[in-house]
Amino acid sequence: RNNCAQEMEVVSKYIEQVDSVRYRIKKGFVPNMNVEGFFYVNDSLKDLLFDELKESHSNSGVGGFLPAVKQIGNVASLPGIVGHSLGMPDIHSGYGFAIGNVAAFDMSDPQAIVSPGGVGFDINCGVRLIRTNLTEKDVLPVKEPPSVGIKQSELFLLCGVDNCKDSSDVLSNNADSSQSS
Repeated sequence: RNNCAQEMEVVSKYIEQVDSVRYRIKKGFVPNMNVEGFFYVNDSLKDLLFDELKESHSNSGVGGFLPAVKQIGNVASLPGIVGHSLGMPDIHSGYGFAIGNVAAFDMSDPQAIVSPGGVGFDINCGVRLIRTNLTEKDVLPVKEPPSVGIKQSELFLLCGVDNCKDSSDVLSNNADSSQSS
């Protein structure tokens, strides 16, 4: 038997179908997993994910990306993760986290991480991360309301074309609610 077939046999010991759309990735799939992973896909998407995984074990590889299923396992290995590493139905390979990979971290754990990579570099979302010694008390007086800088086109994404009657109402409501909280 070839190496790829042997590796896929090992992989199958760690991934099990829980129900018609949910799959469990057991600890051990990748080294040092702290929690199990789960992903949610229909039959068509399942075939794509498993084909990607199989291809990554062949000689040709997959363009340098880790398969999304492996990335779910890697996220499950991050310090401070709680619950599970979850792959949503839109999951696909990303940079570090799979796109559609969701995880929560216990910020009371001094080893826990904060990762802008968990948001998604594929959409160039503009997330930036900087560590400071500022506390919440320090920044609350200068915090801008969430509506500052929202463009008309972004409002349609926030509330939907049919649900936004008057964008000025949405902006003023956001500003009012952010100042009262």
